[in-house]
Amino acid sequence: MASVSKQIRKSSKLRKRLLASVLTLSLAAPIMGPQVSFADDQGYTGEEGEATPYTGRGAITTYKVKKAEGQPEIEVATQDRILEIDGKYFRDANGNKSLDVYEDWRKPTSERVADLISKMDLSQKAGMMYINTHTPEADPADGVFVNDANAKIVKVDKLRHVIYRLSQNLGDIANYNNQMQQLAEGLELGIPVVITSNPRNSQSTDYTNITNVADQHTFWPGTLGLAAARDAKAVGEFADIARQEWRAAGIRKVYGYMADVATDPLWARIEETFGEDPKVVGDMNYELVKGFQTAKLGADSVAITVKHFPGGGARDDGQDPHFANGSFNIYPTAGSMEKYHLPPFERAIEAGVASVMPYYAFPSNDSAPQGLPPYSGTEQFEEVGMTLNEGILAFLRAPKAEGGLDFKGYVNSDSAAVSGSAWGYLVDKDGNKIPDVKKVAKALNAGTNIISGGATPQLVIEAVNSGLVDVSKVNESITYTLSEMMTLGLFEDPYVNPTEAIALANDDEHRAKAYAAHQKSVVLMRNDEVSAGQKLLPLTAEKLKNVKLYVEGFIGVAPGRNNPNPQKTINEESAKQTAAFNADIKKTLKENFPNITLVDNVSEATHAYLYVKPTQSNWDNDPRLDVDHTTGILELNRIIAIQKAVPTITAVNFTNQWLINELEPNTDALIATFGTQQEAVFDVITGKFNPVGKLPFAIPASKDVVNREVGDVPSFAPEEIADFEYVNAKGDAYAYGFGLSYTANPTPVPTPDPTPVPTPDPTPVPTPVPTVNNVQATPISQVDKSKEGHKLPNTATNAANLGLIGATIAALGGVALWFQRRRRGSEVK
Repeated sequence: MASVSKQIRKSSKLRKRLLASVLTLSLAAPIMGPQVSFADDQGYTGEEGEATPYTGRGAITTYKVKKAEGQPEIEVATQDRILEIDGKYFRDANGNKSLDVYEDWRKPTSERVADLISKMDLSQKAGMMYINTHTPEADPADGVFVNDANAKIVKVDKLRHVIYRLSQNLGDIANYNNQMQQLAEGLELGIPVVITSNPRNSQSTDYTNITNVADQHTFWPGTLGLAAARDAKAVGEFADIARQEWRAAGIRKVYGYMADVATDPLWARIEETFGEDPKVVGDMNYELVKGFQTAKLGADSVAITVKHFPGGGARDDGQDPHFANGSFNIYPTAGSMEKYHLPPFERAIEAGVASVMPYYAFPSNDSAPQGLPPYSGTEQFEEVGMTLNEGILAFLRAPKAEGGLDFKGYVNSDSAAVSGSAWGYLVDKDGNKIPDVKKVAKALNAGTNIISGGATPQLVIEAVNSGLVDVSKVNESITYTLSEMMTLGLFEDPYVNPTEAIALANDDEHRAKAYAAHQKSVVLMRNDEVSAGQKLLPLTAEKLKNVKLYVEGFIGVAPGRNNPNPQKTINEESAKQTAAFNADIKKTLKENFPNITLVDNVSEATHAYLYVKPTQSNWDNDPRLDVDHTTGILELNRIIAIQKAVPTITAVNFTNQWLINELEPNTDALIATFGTQQEAVFDVITGKFNPVGKLPFAIPASKDVVNREVGDVPSFAPEEIADFEYVNAKGDAYAYGFGLSYTANPTPVPTPDPTPVPTPDPTPVPTPVPTVNNVQATPISQVDKSKEGHKLPNTATNAANLGLIGATIAALGGVALWFQRRRRGSEVK
């Protein structure tokens, strides 16, 4: 609909009818800033823009001047905040009925920002120096997501960057954003809010967890799954689709992705990485930056904060610096930082990443030489956290000609890295506690530009007033963040349309592309012959005529942070999630693979499919890789018994490099998944999709290997121990990049169907040619049930044995067998 501003001016009756309709259509009355009406002055009309009544829970009405040639879109929640001057429209951010330089989108961003900073007092500047979690009402009956209680962070603390961590549908997120922007619009200088989130398009153990449901984001495999597909271009496509969804919902900044290289198998956060190959990690981060930010940061972009500089993957015994026992980065290999950990950050910087997040840890002087400028004549590093570390941040910003990375964006601290987790700077040399204001001053003087975690702008004010920090440092920092806000177009239009957000979340083409990524993420690790010259997979339509399939899942749940009885929680929650999965998987297969005959008991089955999902959490601070009760797999003996009873396909979800020494030997086919949809796994099992995935990391051979491995280099590095990889009975080493296919030289999946879950193909897969790794995948018409090792036991005996196994495991379930901490070279218990 064309702008009605001229008609509004011409007809007072129309104006009254329109305003009446606005009041009627507004579905909620969230907090609003003061509304002031002004008389016409300097071309100001006070009543420009067409009314845009949004819909959904918590919707508000805004007023919009649509984008046109030489005119950006202008949108406000208070109609008299639109200025018309010389036929152009502007947002009157401060409500002073005149056009200030910072409100004039025709001016260079640098001039606008300088003008705005000149108008800000120190309290407003200090608020701009922080970003913190904001928790709106999650399920408000009245639609008010932003109320008096949770608005304090914006109204009182004056923050304009918040982290959103809920998993609501995109319509709710959009209306939440609009309420936040409406609140900010009525305050002081009218500076909008930047809503930030951790990655939210896949499963996550510890962060924003998304599943495949309507109205949420498109559901993709985890980052390890994207890495397994080895398709950087597809990652760029994912990022572009995710950008559209985020932008439509009002989330304008990503707290991610991780450019960390997975060099320590025990580190729980490997789940969030792109694996252990620096080149793959770098290429995928490059595509992510380009996809989210677009070719050049602008009004359609979502800015990215890449993390955790200078590489969080170099851990010691998997200990994470969210905790004191992981408070340092150690590099036992000379030059490993430059060779393995910095390249992905260099690629992100090359792509123009907006900001970089350093990790909590401090660089240890027990490290081998890393080639950075030394801290002093006797010390390689200043042993303070990266966020407070002037040498590390100076290296990040230094020109390449001076040996640095030439980063032009801003530095965003990790949460609480400048307070309770300011490792190396909590106490002074005499053991006295360092005041928080000195931590803030240390970080800002080192080069950090925005502080995450906590909303304590009074510390910045104190640091400036006491002379610990010059105000020029504050101005420099907020110049970065205000420039980004203006470049993103938030000063012209921070509002979004919830209907458009929902439509993007449910876009069939986008969901089909996400599903194709799930298919490509599946790694076939093992595919045995079950009779002479005949392999178990694929179970083609012809073979399925003679298959009776038993399916069962084993789902682990992590206990969470500061849990007083972690194993009790693991036992109880894992049992609940296992029951829920088993009910759902049968329903899913019946709906999407009707030609598969399912049976309820192993004794009735000719084949079995077992899905095993071990889980560890970074928050329980207990790194472990065993597939047993400590990772929520409460019935390992039952899994083995089933594997021995019938030809079995075992799929394992690898959030970490699990030790599969007990899980792998008795299975006939082994599949690796990475937050992958079960339908996509069965596309591979049934031959509808030829597996193309490759392991994004090596699988360690044993606990002993995990004890001895080098924590700062990939498994394939010449510096790593030679016997790292697990080797199966067929002689296949589960090394980085390993993966089988049904045909040689598999091609990527063709253009997917527009439906998220394709209908199974009833036609048999043609006889394939021999595959790589000297493993042939000739389809068989029928499984040879007389295969040695797969004779079905007596039904009664089998049931009794499985029942005894279950009872035994249940009895052991309450016993906390803790994975003992170790130093390099000591034994894992």
